[in-house]
Amino acid sequence: MKLLTQSVTILLALLGTLIAGANTLSGTVTNAKGEVMEGVLVRVSDAETGISESVYTNHKGRYILHTALLGDLVLRTRSPYFRDAKSTISLGTDSAGEKNLVMEAMTDPAEISNSLPAAYHFGGLPFEHGEDADFNRYQFQRDCLSCHQLGNPFTRISRTPESWAVTIERMHRMVGNFDARLRDKRSVILAKGFQGKPVSVRPIFPLDDSLAHTKIYEYTLSKAYVPHDAIVHPDNGLIYTVDQGLDHMVVTDPVTGQSEYVLQAGGDAAKYHDGNPNKGNKVGLFNPKDRHGPHSLDLGLDGKYYVTNTSSTSIGVFNPGTNQWEASHKIPRDTGAVYPHTIRVDARGIAWFTFAGSENVGRLDPNSGKFTILDLPHAESGGISGGTQPYGIDINPIDNSMWYGRLFGDKIGRVDPDTLEITEYDSPVRGPRRMRFDKQGLLWVTGYSEGNIARIQVDEFISKVYTMPEFAEGYRPAPYALGVHPQTQDIWINENMTDRLYRFIPSEERFVVYPVPLSGTYTRDMTFTKDGMICTSNNPIPPPALEGAVLEIICVDTNYDVNAATKTVAALDTTNR
Repeated sequence: MKLLTQSVTILLALLGTLIAGANTLSGTVTNAKGEVMEGVLVRVSDAETGISESVYTNHKGRYILHTALLGDLVLRTRSPYFRDAKSTISLGTDSAGEKNLVMEAMTDPAEISNSLPAAYHFGGLPFEHGEDADFNRYQFQRDCLSCHQLGNPFTRISRTPESWAVTIERMHRMVGNFDARLRDKRSVILAKGFQGKPVSVRPIFPLDDSLAHTKIYEYTLSKAYVPHDAIVHPDNGLIYTVDQGLDHMVVTDPVTGQSEYVLQAGGDAAKYHDGNPNKGNKVGLFNPKDRHGPHSLDLGLDGKYYVTNTSSTSIGVFNPGTNQWEASHKIPRDTGAVYPHTIRVDARGIAWFTFAGSENVGRLDPNSGKFTILDLPHAESGGISGGTQPYGIDINPIDNSMWYGRLFGDKIGRVDPDTLEITEYDSPVRGPRRMRFDKQGLLWVTGYSEGNIARIQVDEFISKVYTMPEFAEGYRPAPYALGVHPQTQDIWINENMTDRLYRFIPSEERFVVYPVPLSGTYTRDMTFTKDGMICTSNNPIPPPALEGAVLEIICVDTNYDVNAATKTVAALDTTNR
C-alpha cells in the first residue's frame, strides 16, 4: 500500500527529529493595552502538507507549540471579539522560535456581527410561538439545521421570500414533504430574519483550564466533497472517511497529512473524481442519483468496513487490507426500504442500520449476504417531515440488543437480537439524533431540537437530561452526534452552529467547551485514536461554507504536554505499521 509505505518512511524521519529535539514555537499574546489574553487559539499551517496545528494560550497569555512542521508556515491567532493576528514564520529542524502577537479589539457592530458563529444569526429569526406552531424554535432547528448551517455568511445573505422559496422547496422535496403553504410561511420568516443587519447579541464563551494542555490537528481533504463519517483504524492508525458526495473512501495518514481517495465502482461519480463537481463545464451536472452516496461506516469482525450507500440503497464493503472496495450488498427493492443511514456491527458480526427515508431498520449477515428488513411501529412525525426519519443506532454491549432513534418521531427503540421483537419508548429529548452506549450499558443520546443530551438506563428506561451550555440566553445549541471516549468514558459531542466541540464529564456532570480553528465548522460522528485523541470530519454543505472552502479532519489531543515534545504529530504508535 503506497500510502502506508510512505507513512512509515516519513514517520521514521519524524521520530529522528523527535530524538534530536522537536521544533518549538512559543510566545505571548496580548491586546493593544498590553494585557495578556487567555484562551487564544494559536494556529500554524503548512500549505505543502495540509496540516495545521493549534494550541491555546494559558492564563498568562503564553503558548508553547511543539511541532514537526518545517519550512515556511502561517501563524494565526483567534479570540472572540478580536481581529485575527497573522504572521509568517520559518522553522528548521530542531529549531526554536519566539513569536509574540498583539490582537486588536473589534469595535464596529457589523464587524462583530460578522465574526459571530451561525447560531447567533439563526437564533434571531422571527420564530413562531406555541407548541403546535409549524415554525417554533425547536421545529425550525430540527427541520433546517440537519444537513447544514443556517446563519453563516454563505446562508444568511439577504434574499426575497420568492428567492428563499426555491431553496426551501428543494429541501422539502429531499425529505418527501413538499407543501406550498409551509414553504411560503418559512420563506417569509427567513426573508425577515436575514436582512443584512448586524445582530446585537453578544455571547460570552467560557474558558476552561484544560485548554492550556489541549492541541488540535487539522488534515485537509482537498478532493472530498461531502466527507461524512470517519473511523480511526484500531491497528494501522489511518483515518477512513466515506465521501457521500463523490463515492470515495478517503484514507488519511495523520503522520504525513496526506490522503488517498479510493473510488467506489458502479456509480457515475467517476466523472466528478477531480473532487470538484461544480468545476468548469460540469456546472449543474452533479446529481445525487448518479452515485452510491456512502454515509456511515463500521468495522466488521472480518476486518472490513461496512458502509451505508444512501443513493444506491446498498451496503458497501471496503477492505483496508487491500485498500479496495469489494462487491456491495444490494438491498432488495421489494422491501420498500430506502436511504440506509447509520450502521453499527454487533458482537456476532451482524451489521445493523437505520433507513432515514422509510420507516425501517435492517440488518445484514455478511457471511450469508442475507438481509432482514424490519418495519417500525407507527409513530407520528413530530415536525413537518414526511416521516419519522430513523437515524442514530448503537449496540448495547451488555446484551447485544440494537437501539435506534427516530429523529422526527421523538422515539427510541430496542430490537431484540434473537427474536427481532421491537419495543419503543418516548424519547426524553426532542429530536433524538445519534446515540452511543458506554461500557456500562448506559445509552447516551443527543437532543438535536433543543440542545441537550440524555443518559438512559435502558433496562428500566430511566433517563436524566443534561442541558448543554448556551452562551447567550435563548440561543440553543444543536448537538448532532456524540461518542464515548474508550479510556475516560467522557462524552464528546459535536455542536454544529457555534464553531465548538463539547466534552461532558459524567462523574462531574459538567461540560468543557473547545473552540475549533475554522469558522463555519460542521462536524459529524466522533472517533478515537489508540492514544486517546478525538477525531471527526468537518464538512459543512456546501464546502464554501467552511472558512477556506477546503474540508478536513479534526483531531483533538487533550493530554498535550507543553513541557515536553512528546507528541508532535498524530498517531506516533508504530505498532502494526
